[in-house]
Order: sequence, then structure tokens, then C-alpha cells
Amino acid sequence: MINRFTILIVSLNIIFGSVPDASGVNGAVTSSNKFASDVGINILKDGGNAVDAAIAVGFALAVVHPGAGNIGGGGFMVIRLADGTKTTIDFRETAPQKASRDMFLDENGDIIEGKSWSTSWASGVPGSVAGFGLAHEEFGTLKWSQLIDSSIQLARDGYSLNYNDANSFNRYNDFLTKDSVTRTIFVRDEEFKTGDILVQRNLASTLERISRAGWEEFYTGKTADLIQKCMERTDGLISKNDLKNYIAVQRDPITFSYRDHIVYSMPPASSGGIALAGILNQLENIDLSSLPFHGADHIHYLTECQRRVYADRSTMLGDMDFIPVPISHLISQEYADNHWMSIDSIYATSSSEILPEEPPSYYESEETTHYSVVDKWGNAVSVTTTINGWFGSGITVDGAGFLLNNEMDDFSSKPGTPNAYGLVGAKANEIASGKRMLSSMTPTIVENPNGDLLLVVGSPGGSTIITTAMQVISNVIDFKMNIEDAVESPRYHHQWLPDVVYVEQFGYATETLDALKERGYKFALRSSIGEANCIMYDPNTKIIHASGDSRRGASAIAY
Repeated sequence: MINRFTILIVSLNIIFGSVPDASGVNGAVTSSNKFASDVGINILKDGGNAVDAAIAVGFALAVVHPGAGNIGGGGFMVIRLADGTKTTIDFRETAPQKASRDMFLDENGDIIEGKSWSTSWASGVPGSVAGFGLAHEEFGTLKWSQLIDSSIQLARDGYSLNYNDANSFNRYNDFLTKDSVTRTIFVRDEEFKTGDILVQRNLASTLERISRAGWEEFYTGKTADLIQKCMERTDGLISKNDLKNYIAVQRDPITFSYRDHIVYSMPPASSGGIALAGILNQLENIDLSSLPFHGADHIHYLTECQRRVYADRSTMLGDMDFIPVPISHLISQEYADNHWMSIDSIYATSSSEILPEEPPSYYESEETTHYSVVDKWGNAVSVTTTINGWFGSGITVDGAGFLLNNEMDDFSSKPGTPNAYGLVGAKANEIASGKRMLSSMTPTIVENPNGDLLLVVGSPGGSTIITTAMQVISNVIDFKMNIEDAVESPRYHHQWLPDVVYVEQFGYATETLDALKERGYKFALRSSIGEANCIMYDPNTKIIHASGDSRRGASAIAY
């Protein structure tokens, strides 16, 4: 725990305001890696719009952030254009045709350890390249090849590893050694060091093919052939028909208001938008600004709202192309008000008292990546992508140079079996051919009451993504923080089960946590929660402020 002096310093920073990482009037990009942010800014400087830059950043992250950036995974994109258009693109991975409900269970009905995580059966059909392709066809302005050129160069010539890059390769050395192809790219006889150059020639060739032939090449060209070769080598499930038939989908955003601000977020197969609405709608019943920030009452009310929404999430959400999801009901103020009426003003509710219909198992890794982009015309894009676990399944496509995801683990493999993280799901999220697995990714855009752009928000962090986005939004709207304070402020998280509040270990006064324990709360310390790479627009000064979350060394650039 931190001492009272540190608490005072944190409080003073919130009162007086920290300086944003980057500010400008022409555009801003914030992502997990400086090379990727640079690529995005250069696209904006070359006349591209926010969608162009977002696509370019996505490809760059596939090169310079291989632990989570990807073309072998999927994700979600929320778009707000200056002409009033608001939409989303769902490029979440899908289960292969050969996938089945009990594919990760043995003859006794027990989960086969590791099969949904570190084998080729763990990989869903990748969606990122199709998602970027759809975004470009609908909203891009620059040539497709121009958006990939810098990434090709970074892969072919190499890039310099920062401390986090080198550390992640070393930490996951044993995992990366298991696959023979992965081992040739991401494993060395000596440990990686800061400043080492990582060259990925096969990945460069793959990106060159996609650049020349278009995004479809990934699904029907030589890259698809190489994925098929990898499946044959590893006894995998993804077929050329799976690749050919993959479709990224444009969907209407989850739209709701919070304190008269309009929020646009992601619909299923992401749970993010619905859960975000469920929490913030409950908070409409209380004036948070009247409470001491991160005092016992503040934490109490936010935790209780989170608890109820995550219980709903466990049974009611899944791929809405496969199951009916009562979206209008779940994001209604009336439904949130009913939840609010069950909250005691002092004491914690036991999660055992909040029982959805069937509590089962569901796991979602924290190793995603989020980036935000705003251009000089007022277009804004919020993107979260993932290959699930850090370095995904650990399997690299033969001759193509990119890692495959292990997103199949995000399905409910066996109802009634909580995983190590305790995040739960239900039949709604059981495995089925062609189905998208449920996600917590929450790319979000917020407008001021008058319709001006205010925030572009999102984060990695598995089950903590939703509560991270919610806290950033509340910090800005309820406590009038600038984007830097809103992002860097300590975070906490509750997800119904396990019945514990996760708190960042250097963020809260001992007296506050002791007071909450007396109310019935249990706590667990986390080194950090999320990586909120966010942007805030000030319509009065016309300045775009960007924050790259320091928790993972992210990079924000503006001009």
C-alpha cells in the first residue's frame, strides 16, 4: 500500500492536472508502441484520415508488437466520422467448420489441459485483415498499399526492441520454443536485450502480398495456402474454406447516454458496449462528483454496479448471429434502475446473492492491444485487437511469419468449471462452427451533449477492459479530469465471480481499504490493470490531447 504522503501527491495531481503526453490540432494517435504510433501520425500527415491511420497502425502493431498486435487474430473497431456517421466493424475470429461444442473435453467430460490454449485447435479463423479491408473499402481515402508500406519496411529491415519487448520475449522463451517455426523467429541462444534488432522477413513477404493483391490475398492467396500448410503440420482445424468464407461485419454501435453525453460502443460478440451501458446507467442514480474520489463510498457504488453487470454477462451474452441477445432491455435505464434498487448504501452484496440462470466457465486473456486515432477533420476511430494470450497459441504460420491466435479458449469449454481467472459464461457462449467467441473488448467513443467529439477510449486487459473504459469515462465526466489524469488514475475491478475487488497495489490508502473490508469487501492486489490509450478533444481550443498509458509504456503522438 502507498503511504498518506503519496496519496496527497496523487490528489494534488488530480486537482491541478497533469500534462497530457501529446497535444496537437491536426491529429493524434496513441498505441502500445512508438513505432506504430509514428506510422499512424505519418499517415495523417500524408493526408490520410483517421480510418487510414487506424489500419496502418494495426498492420504496424502486427510487426512491432507481436505479443498482442496481429494479423493472425481479430478485434473490433468503432468509427465516428465528422459527417455524423457512427458505425462499428466486427472482425472477431470465428470457430472453424470442424469445431464442436465438446472439442476440448476428454471421454470423461473433463477439460483437456492446454488443448484450448497452446495447440492449433485453439486458433479461430483470423479476422484482422478482413476487418482492415472492410474499413478501407467503406471509409479509407489513401491507397491500400500506402497503409502497409511502413510495416513492410519495419518487418524487412527490423526494428529496435525496447525494454518491454525484450523482456516479453525472454519471459515467454519456453512457450515460444515449443513450436519449431516460432523458435526460428522469436527465440535466440542468448537473451534479448534492449536495442536488439528484430528482423521478420517472412512477415515482410506476407505483408507485401497483402499490399499488392489486397486484403483478400490473406484468405484466398498464397497466405491462405501457408495457413493450410501450418494446419497440416500441427494437426489443426482451420481449412481453406474457413478462410474463404470469413466475413468482417459492419454493425450498429451500442448507443446510450451518460449525464447527457452520448456513448458509442461495441455490440456482441463483444460484451463491452452492453456491460459499459449497464454500469454507467446505474450510476445515473447518484451524483458521483459529490463523493470523495476513490473514497469508500465511491468505490462501493462502482463495485456494486460492476458486480451486477458481470452477473448478467455470464448468461445472457454471446454471438448475436447465433443467439438472441436482449440488447434494448439490457441497456435500458429501467433495467439499470432495478439493479440500483438492490444496492445497499453501506454494505457489500455477496455475489452468491446475485444468481444468473446458469453460472459456468469462461476465460479471457489480458493480452490484447488498444489504439485510438483522431484526425484534423474530426473523424475518430477506436480499435481493440487481440490474439488472446501473449503470443497467442505460440504457433507461427509456416513461411508467413505471423503467430496464430488462441481465441477458441474464449468460448465456454465446459459450463460449471471456473477457470483460474474466475470469469464466467454460459450456453450462450458455447462452441459452434462459424460462431464468434464472446469478448470484453470495449472500443468506445463519447460525444459531448452538443454533439462534439469528447473521448476515444479503450484498453486491453481481458475482463478488466470494461471497467477500465468505464473508469476513464467517469473520471472525465464526473470528476472533470483531463485525459492524462483520467488514464493514469489508479484502477479497481470487480467481475461478480470471484467475489473479490482487484486493486492496483500502489493506488489506494490503507484506511480506505480497511473501511471497505468492514463493509464486507475482499481485496486482491494487482500490479496494474489495463492499458488505456485514449484521446480527448477540447472543442473550445480545438486541441486534441492524447495519453499513452504508462502501465505498459504506451506511446501517444500528436501534431
